Amino acid sequence: MLQGYTPWPDEVATKYRSNGCWTGETFGEVLERMATFTPTSIALIEGNRKVTYEELDDRANRLAHGFIHLGIKKQDRVVLQLTNTITFFEVCFALFRIGALPIFSLPLHRQTEITYFCEHTKAVAYVIPDVFDRHDYVKMAREVKGKVNTLQHIIVAGDEQEFLNVEALMSEESVDLPNITGSDLAFFQLSGGSTGLPKLIPRTHDEYLYSVRKSVEICELSERTKYLAVLPVAHNFTMSSPGVFGVLYAGGCIILSPDPSPDTAFPLIEKEKINFTSLVPPLAIIWIEAKKTRDYDLTSLEVIQVGGAKCSAEVAKKVGPSFGCSLQQVFGMAEGLVNYTRLNDADEKNVYTQGRPMSEFDEIRIVDEEDQSVAIGDTGHLQVRGPYTIIAYYNAETHNEKAFTHDGFYRTGDIVKQTEDGYLIVEGRDKDQINRGGEKIAAEEVENYLLSHEDVLDAAIVSMPDAFLGERSCAFIISQNAQLTGQALKSFLQLKGIAAFKIPDRFEFVHEFPQTPLGKVSKKSLREIIQDKLATKI
Repeated sequence: MLQGYTPWPDEVATKYRSNGCWTGETFGEVLERMATFTPTSIALIEGNRKVTYEELDDRANRLAHGFIHLGIKKQDRVVLQLTNTITFFEVCFALFRIGALPIFSLPLHRQTEITYFCEHTKAVAYVIPDVFDRHDYVKMAREVKGKVNTLQHIIVAGDEQEFLNVEALMSEESVDLPNITGSDLAFFQLSGGSTGLPKLIPRTHDEYLYSVRKSVEICELSERTKYLAVLPVAHNFTMSSPGVFGVLYAGGCIILSPDPSPDTAFPLIEKEKINFTSLVPPLAIIWIEAKKTRDYDLTSLEVIQVGGAKCSAEVAKKVGPSFGCSLQQVFGMAEGLVNYTRLNDADEKNVYTQGRPMSEFDEIRIVDEEDQSVAIGDTGHLQVRGPYTIIAYYNAETHNEKAFTHDGFYRTGDIVKQTEDGYLIVEGRDKDQINRGGEKIAAEEVENYLLSHEDVLDAAIVSMPDAFLGERSCAFIISQNAQLTGQALKSFLQLKGIAAFKIPDRFEFVHEFPQTPLGKVSKKSLREIIQDKLATKI
């Protein structure tokens, strides 16, 4: 058993197996099954390159053999930071085949986050592109490797320099693969994080494939599905709701977009006759506006999902009419629970709710500050338990005591209300977290970096409303240097090597912070201050 991982209790696992949620199938077996039944069907398209299910299965096997020859073994942790490429899938399924555990990091993560992931998990390998969006990942990997003594291998898709090239690891020499079962760990995802760096979310084959299978059923995916992946494929939304894993499970085709811009995506929709895609709300706004001035044929689109953050009703109203397709709202979390509006729902539900739980085995509680259930229609804190919602974060005992109730419900941190027919309406968050267009920012983490600046006496970061991203971040600073500027602090944070989306969008310099009756910083008051300034355009 992997140290730091809390396995599912036997009685709970038995229940989910007996009711058919957990089937024992693994991700490696899913791909093998599809390669057997539809070997010549196209699984992935990246630019002019097309890969069939049989070819993907074969290349994943050869890479799995290469990883074993390299010394990577079952339960070894591998930080995976690849972009929307076929290589991402080859590496994923190779690791699944040998039981090594990918840690799905995003392209925007930088040295601070990657170093933490490697140290926290004792990762033995780190898989990267050479350069993406002008960022030099090889240089970053070199710096991370110098700090993490467990990190033995840097594997590069592209110019490997002194490291290993992923293509060179493809091995024709067959070796015995370890036995992998549905109850084994499959990979780690990252939490949005409200108290510092992201927590690691352990997922087994059984429970994650159940989520994929239910999503495929509800979203009506099939072998005719042509799914355009414009968001990062390592993001939970793009991965499994129903996402790229759902498309592969259903035997459809994934078209990989290198970026989400309309100028890249719209030609792909026209060329490949895309019928399904997923967007975050800010991107949906961009696409809606771009559609007015672009002349591409987008009539193949049947479903556009919007999720990752709450979609405002005003945006939701425009998606269907703008593209002549169905809108499906998605509200979920990497820790588990996923809600969908159904494809046959009335417009009222599609526009004004964030859907209902996808499984009849999802257990939902909406409670007050004392953990007492509130009445239907009243606002409260969302708690959830079910066959694909985790029971503990990895290696985070202290945090788990706060994040989970004594009877195993996960405290999501979301403020919601529920309709009579079970649909959820998201009202906000109770955690100190900013949702910047689907990217989650832990205020405490960035505050700690700011406090390390010699001229910063105190720092408090809050969300501020933004019509485009939903929320942006504002840092209130108490400084002992009247000459300190926001630009200087931005440069300071950039040198710290944190992800760009975490750097505050605005800085406000103040002499003191408003306080609550208990003497704590009143972030509610700070939010009101910046809202008033925005309203008066100060």
